[in-house]
Amino acid sequence: MERDDIIEYSLDAHHSEEHGKQIRRKIWMVTAFLAAVTAVEVFLGAYWRNIFPVETHAAAWQWVKWGFIVLTLVKATYIVMTFMHLGDERRSIRSVILLPYGLFIMYLIFIAIWESNYVNRMLELFQ
Repeated sequence: MERDDIIEYSLDAHHSEEHGKQIRRKIWMVTAFLAAVTAVEVFLGAYWRNIFPVETHAAAWQWVKWGFIVLTLVKATYIVMTFMHLGDERRSIRSVILLPYGLFIMYLIFIAIWESNYVNRMLELFQ
């Protein structure tokens, strides 16, 4: 038995071919941007020891970790702005939605760094 109350939404699109091209171009641009940021992260993770001199590996690793955090936040923000259509909203609405998440992420980073420093101090104490 076939239902007659289901609408085929793909046939009900009310946009022109030009608008469709703009949408496809935006999708390709989003894909290219996310692929580029991911490629930078992979390159940095794979070759950071070759980029920085051996005597600065400890300090360089700190910068690499912060670089990963920043690039991940950039990707997450871009995904939210694009795929959740938050970029189309007013600035005040974006701020109300994104600021609590940003503060929470900074809090989590602070706690992770604080606790890792404590664990390192305790390990040094017992060695």
